[in-house]
Parts: sequence; structure tokens; C-alpha cells
Amino acid sequence: MERTAFISTTIPYVNARPHLGHALEFVETDAYARFMRTKLDDVFFLTGSDENALKNVLAAEAAKMSTADLVARNARAFQDLQSALRCVPDHFVRTSVDPLHLAGATAMWRRMEAAGDLYPRDYEGLYCVGCEQFYEPVELVDGRCPEHLTEPERVREQNWFFRLSRYQDDLLKSLESGALVIHPETRRNEVISFVRAGLADISVSRSATRARGWGIPVPGDDSQVMYVWIDALTNYTNALGWTADDPRYQRFWADATQRVHVMGKGVIRFHAVYWPAMLLSAGLPLPTDLVVHGYITAGGRKLGKSLGNAVDPDDLIARYGARAVRYALLATFAPFGDGDVTEERIVAAYNTDLANGLGNLVSRVTSMIGRYRGGVVPAGSLDGGLGPAVVTAARAIDSAMTGYDHRAAIQHLNTLVGQANAYVDEHAPWHLAKQAEEADRLDTCLLHTAAVVRALAALLRPFLPDAAEEILVTLGQPASYRLDPGTWLSGMAGTAVEKPAAIFPRIDTPAT
Repeated sequence: MERTAFISTTIPYVNARPHLGHALEFVETDAYARFMRTKLDDVFFLTGSDENALKNVLAAEAAKMSTADLVARNARAFQDLQSALRCVPDHFVRTSVDPLHLAGATAMWRRMEAAGDLYPRDYEGLYCVGCEQFYEPVELVDGRCPEHLTEPERVREQNWFFRLSRYQDDLLKSLESGALVIHPETRRNEVISFVRAGLADISVSRSATRARGWGIPVPGDDSQVMYVWIDALTNYTNALGWTADDPRYQRFWADATQRVHVMGKGVIRFHAVYWPAMLLSAGLPLPTDLVVHGYITAGGRKLGKSLGNAVDPDDLIARYGARAVRYALLATFAPFGDGDVTEERIVAAYNTDLANGLGNLVSRVTSMIGRYRGGVVPAGSLDGGLGPAVVTAARAIDSAMTGYDHRAAIQHLNTLVGQANAYVDEHAPWHLAKQAEEADRLDTCLLHTAAVVRALAALLRPFLPDAAEEILVTLGQPASYRLDPGTWLSGMAGTAVEKPAAIFPRIDTPAT
């Protein structure tokens, strides 16, 4: 049976341009998707833009633009950032215009209504426009939203409510049984505690008047539009065409081996409680995995457009290159914790690991093969050498990425780089080349170092796909080469290689 998977980012609000926190989630999810493709038959990677929020309307009013024009412009900025960072989703869903999404959100509502899970009710509460969420007073910090540090406004209106309380037991069963896995364990425990404490029904619509008429209308009630989160969460199945009998839905959701959502910790309740309950109500399969990352911070505070401390990833890419930015995000940030971002950190990670590490190894190996064997990898002994190190690294990287720990995976990759450089120093091919009786040892050294560089390129692919391809082409290998640790030397001998221009040229440390 074919083994497939679905993986998604959250879909960010597009009231402004993306910041570095968005870039982190994009490159994380792209790396996970690329890794999964080495294990499964096919993977569908979904991302998009959340366009039906009140904050988008308010941003458009401030900019004296139509909401449609503002969200289209900013959605393009998110797509451009993904492209710059070599993120290649299979689909980018735009929730205000995608016909599959509009039809799917409406169908989801009707299924929930048919299940008896929707009802109208007067409601009054404290609402944060930044979060698009009602808060209980006890959830505030000194009377302010814990995410945006702004005072919520008091709103009173009639909304439609979802019987979330009906699904408390079913949610607990899914969480405790492992049918729905949350990474890391600490986040799983938080969600289980929240659900065990008791679930209250939630508001799932907003008045069309307060929403300025922007949003997906509630079926049969023109006075209301769907609450943006309820609308947005349905994008995951809508983009696969579940209401249109699209075969992608069956292949990548209903029959998928894994259904994975990647998200920041601030939206875990929506994805771990509200979304699974909606799916239960509608009779659709639940996701299998929620991967919850921390925040990129500045001075210990979360990056945010509304907080005024957003870091523009386009500026960093312009100064240091997309390769350095993508690598630093994956190599230096713990996947489940928070961490400050500095330009020094980006430069140091790139120069240390890539320019001085892997890049230096590629240059050394290709230069020696060119100098001593005319640019053709010789046929040396297949015994000993770096084989055990390659096997160990491949297994460790596989284990780390299976656990969604990209930083640990890259650490294992860099360990192998260090072992390969040490192997070159130990065998000193420049000395062996001076002694005719050492020709076999020289051939073996060059064969093993060329093969380990090829292995490193294959292992690098999820993290820096374009650099991995450049290394493979330099070694005369197909860009699609996949590492089999059991036959890591196979097909290397007799290959013509060329010393490339620097694949990882050093970059300057920012001025202080």
C-alpha cells in the first residue's frame, strides 16, 4: 500500500509583510516535508494566507486600500519569501478567493450544523483583535492580552456557538491514546490538562457589521460571518478538495500515513482542541501529529508586527543571502523552545559550519582528486574508512528528523563533516601522492572522501536543497541521488569531478 503524508504550516494573517518568525515556520516545514519524501511515496506540503480576519480589514482601512487589494499584495510577499528561502509547497491557499476553500468552509459548517453542534446565543466578552480571540479575565496579564500586550475590547453581540463541550471525552481519548500526537511532550501535557479542566462551548461567528462585511457568510444567516479561526482551520482539508471529490483528499488526508500540522505555541489550542473537535463533528479524520515550535525573540520578547519588533527576513536575505538565513534558522534554533535572533548568530553559524566546515571539505576533496587523479575518482578499497561514521550519522539524522528536531539533525551532519576532515588530515593524501608504493592507499582515501561528500550532500538536502544539488553536480552525481548507508561507496569510482567555485563563500560579520 502506498505510504503518503500531508504536512502544513499555519496560514498567517496578511495584515502586514512577513517577519522572521514566519520564515522560521516556513523553512522548518519545508525541511520536514523534504525529509519525509525520502521515507514515503509522496508528500503534500500546504501553506497559505489567512485573509478573512478583522485585523486585515483594519489594516486596509489604515492604508486607504480595499481589503481585497491589501491581502493580495501581502499574500504575494509571503509567497515571495517562501520562494527566496527555497520553500516549495504543493499549494498556497488564499482563504478569501480560493474556491475550494470557500466551498469547504461552508460544507464544514453545514456538517457541524447537521450534527446539532451549532446554536445561536448572546455573548459578551473581552476580544483581542490581534489574536482574533475572546479572552477570559483570568487569561489576561495585568488586564492585557498575553500575546500582544494590548487591552482587549469588550464586545457584546449574538453569535453562533459550537458545542465544543460535547467532544471533551473524545478529544481526551485521542490525546491520551496517541492517536493525535503533540510534539513536544510538554505541549501535549498542557493540552491534556486544558481539556481535562472542562471545555466550554465557543463562539464561531462574528456580526457581519463588526467584520465590515468581510469574511465567509454563515450559511442561512447573512447577519453573521464565520469566525476567522473556524474558517481558517478548515483550509487544511479544503485545499485538498474534500467537497469536490478531489482524489488528493483521499490520498493525502483520509488514507495518509501521517497528517501533520506545524505551528507556533500561541495557536496550539486552536489546532489541538478546536480543530479536532470540528473534524469529529463533521465526521472527518483527525490529524496524526501537531508539531509545536517556539518563538524567535528579540531581547526575550516574541517577534510581532503589532509589538513593533518584527525583523524583516528580506533585509537579512539581502545582506547575507537566503542560504545563510535558512541555515541559521534550522541550525541554531531549538525546534521546541524560544531563542533570540541576532545577525552575528546568522553569520557565525554559516561561516563556522558551512564555509569553514562542509565547504572546506568539498574544496579539499575535489582539489585533491583533480591534482592527484586527473579529476576522476579512483577505485580504491571498499573496506574500513568512513563507512561506520556515515551509517551512524544517517541513522542519527533520521531519528532526529523523525522527532522533528532539525537542530539536532544538523549537529549530527556537522559531526560527520568533522570526522571526514579528520580522516583527510590523518591520511594526508599530499604525502601519499609523493610515494608510488602508497598509490592504493591514496586511491582508497580519495574514494572514501568523495563518497562521504556525496553522502553529506544527500543528508543536507532537507536543510539546504540547492546547495546539496550543487555539491552532487560537482561530484558528477544526479541531483536526485539518495543515500543508502549500506552501499554508500557504490557508483563513486570512475566519476569525473570538478573543483567548484566556493559553494559557501564566507560572509562578513555585521559592523558593530
